[in-house]
Parts: sequence; structure tokens; C-alpha cells
Amino acid sequence: MRKEAICTTAAPEAIGPYTQAIKFGSLIFVSGQLGIDPATREVVDGGLPAQTRQVLKNLQAVLGAAGASFEDVVKTTIFLTDMRQFATVNEIYAAHFPEPTPARATVEVANLPRGAEIEIELIAVLGER
Repeated sequence: MRKEAICTTAAPEAIGPYTQAIKFGSLIFVSGQLGIDPATREVVDGGLPAQTRQVLKNLQAVLGAAGASFEDVVKTTIFLTDMRQFATVNEIYAAHFPEPTPARATVEVANLPRGAEIEIELIAVLGER
């Protein structure tokens, strides 16, 4: 088995020395996505709700490039700069992930790149539906 880089212009290009995702066998490891609009390369306006929706669009685009969807996701990690926004994120997040929802961790962090308020990374498994 070899690892394969997954890249798409439908999600923001990496802002560091990493790949949008790596596929290894049936596993897909998606790098953390910020609420960056791939067209403007800027964090979207509208605060945490808008950023969360954009993060999920970006994740969906990367998964799609790997032949996967949110139904294939088994684990997510959410990084928030303000844990008081936990309920807001949960509401938006829940609308995107079907039952059974993925295992998840949510961590409060001091800062994120480009002043973002949220970042989400995930792991998906192809062929497990």
C-alpha cells in the first residue's frame, strides 16, 4: 500500500507544508480545514457560524476528491478559540453528519492560523457504509 495525496481546488490550498488529505488504503486523513473561501483565500465574514459552514464545505470538497462523503467519516477533531461557542458549532455540525455520528473530540485553543475561530480535521474510511 502507498499513501496518495488528495488535493482539490474546491477547498483552500494548504497554507503550510502539508497536503489537504492523504489516502492510505481505505483510510482518508483530512488535514484541518479553516473557514477560508477557496476563491478569495480569506477567512469568510460572519463570525463562527459562517466559518463553521465554510469549514464543512471545505471538508466535503476534500472528501469528495477522495471519493468519500460525510457518511464515511469515523472521527473528527474540532479546535475552537472559544468553547462558549460549543453549542453553536454543535447545531451546524449535526446538520452535516448522519447517524451514527463520528467519534469526536473538541479542544479549545488559544489561536488558529489567520485569526480563524474554528478548525476541523477528520478521518474517513471508504467502503464502510
